[in-house]
Amino acid sequence: MRWSILSKLAIGMGALLAVAQPVAAQDFPNRTIKIVIPAAAGGPTYVTAQLIADKMQVILGQPVILEPRPGAASNIGAEYVAKSAPDGYTLLFANIGTHAINQSLFKKLPFDPIKDFEPISQAVQYPLLLVVNKDQPFKTVAELIAYAKKNPGKLNRASSGVGTSMHLSGEMFVRQAGIDMPHIAYKGSAPALNDLLGGHVQVMFDSMITSLPLVESGQLRALAVTGKERSRLLPNVPTIAESGLPGYEATGWTGMVAPANTPKPVIAKLNAAMVQALKSPELQEAFAKLAAEPVGSSPEEFAAFIRRETDKWAEIIRNASIKME
Repeated sequence: MRWSILSKLAIGMGALLAVAQPVAAQDFPNRTIKIVIPAAAGGPTYVTAQLIADKMQVILGQPVILEPRPGAASNIGAEYVAKSAPDGYTLLFANIGTHAINQSLFKKLPFDPIKDFEPISQAVQYPLLLVVNKDQPFKTVAELIAYAKKNPGKLNRASSGVGTSMHLSGEMFVRQAGIDMPHIAYKGSAPALNDLLGGHVQVMFDSMITSLPLVESGQLRALAVTGKERSRLLPNVPTIAESGLPGYEATGWTGMVAPANTPKPVIAKLNAAMVQALKSPELQEAFAKLAAEPVGSSPEEFAAFIRRETDKWAEIIRNASIKME
């Protein structure tokens, strides 16, 4: 009899929770939403998230604030959100590191990028620029590859750090091109660009927001963009794919995710608000100035994109034997 009563109570509580979840979702949001940024305040990722948050809070009618939690290659912020309540009020502004690269780069992560999160929408993507020192003799990707094949190991390739999208984009390039171009990792883009300008290194894959001014001033030469299509900011610069490496595509990107088990109606509301924000003329114009391309996607599309990116970079990391503790 006692177990029968307990069983009925358990079933009753389950039914109440099942009813309570849709009711809570209907009321969502009724308080402040927090977006955790796994990077320092003031950087490009933070600025991008702030633009989206400002627009979303107008659409949702509730404050949307940012909370920077940088460190450990974005893993600190991601772990915090993975372990937060799945109610839609704590979100992660995810990036290519947290959700595509780090699980192959690190021996162990304190979270699972797939199982511990619910995708909401991809935010923006950042095509990179393949730039070279202006005094180098090659002016196209084909000429760079030909030079590297004739001079194996003599061209040094800089990046902003091991495991970054800049580093891995270069790894993908040298493997597809079949060339030997040693990698030199710096602590950030600034020192890498300084050495590129000084001729100490000859080649670099860099974000457009930092290298574009140097290209426009003639201090660096842009050979190609890494995205699927040419950039509106540099329409005369071809993609790497159309420069002799078909299928090459590598971009940095960001997107919004929530803790696993966040109610689907909540995810749907957040997705609708985010996509609406990304399509607004104000954000389209703002992102163009940041050399970023707004995307906006369904949760299912973003989930599929994350899986494709994870598989792509896992192969690059494995083949290049790149590891971080």
